[in-house]
Amino acid sequence: MEQTRKTALITGGATRLGAATARLLHAAGYDIVIHYRNSTDNAEILAAALNSLRERSATILQGDLLEDGIIPGLVEQAAAFNQRLDVLINNASSFYATKMGHVETEQWEDLVGTNMKAPFFLAQAAAPWLTETNGSIVNMVDVHGFRPKKDFAVYSMAKAANAMMVKVLARELGPYVRVNGVAPGIILWPEHGLADEEKNRMLSRTALQRPGSPDDIASTIRFLVTEADYITGQIIAVDGGRMTQQ
Repeated sequence: MEQTRKTALITGGATRLGAATARLLHAAGYDIVIHYRNSTDNAEILAAALNSLRERSATILQGDLLEDGIIPGLVEQAAAFNQRLDVLINNASSFYATKMGHVETEQWEDLVGTNMKAPFFLAQAAAPWLTETNGSIVNMVDVHGFRPKKDFAVYSMAKAANAMMVKVLARELGPYVRVNGVAPGIILWPEHGLADEEKNRMLSRTALQRPGSPDDIASTIRFLVTEADYITGQIIAVDGGRMTQQ
C-alpha cells in the first residue's frame, strides 16, 4: 500500500514557508517527510497535526545539510517512508547580511552551502527515486537572486546560483523529472525584525504595496507539483510585482 502513496520531502519543512507548503501538499494528498535541523518541537507538532488528519501521512527527519556525507542517507530515509519519492522541495536556507569588507569564510560556507550546495546534492541523491515516479523538484529561489540586496552579497550570489540550478537540473534530469523554482518577495519579515520605516520602504517598491502570505508561496509550489505537467526549468516570482519596479 505504501508504494502507491505519493511522498514529498521538504527541507526546512518545520516552520515558516516550509510548514505552509507541507500543509498544502498534504491537503493535496501527498505524504510529507518534514526535514529539520534544530526545530524539533515544531517538526513534531506539525507531523502530529498532519497525522491526525490522515493516519501515517507524515514523518520527521533531522539532519544538518552541511554535514559531510549526510545527504544521500537523508534522501534514502525519506524514500523509505513509502518506498518512493515523488517531490523534493529545496526550501532550507540561511539568510543574513554579509557586509562587504567583513565577510567571513564561515558565513560564505554557510550561505553558499545551504542555498546552493545542499540543494544540488539533494537533487542528485533524489534523482534516481524521482525518475522512477516521474517526479519533480522545486527550489526556493528569491527575487534577490535576480536583484541583489545591499549588504547581502553572499546570499544574493548563492540564490543567483540556485536560480541557474533550476535551469541546469531541468535540462540534466529531463525528460523524467521536472525542475522549477519559486522566487518569493516580501512574504515573511526576517526573524530578527525590521523597523516599520524599513518595512514601508520595502513595500513601496512592490506594485501591490503589500506583503504576501506563506500560502501564496505554498499554493504556487502546489501548482508546480500537481498541475504543471508541461512546465520545467521555470521560476515563478511571487513578489507582489517587485520585479517590475526599479
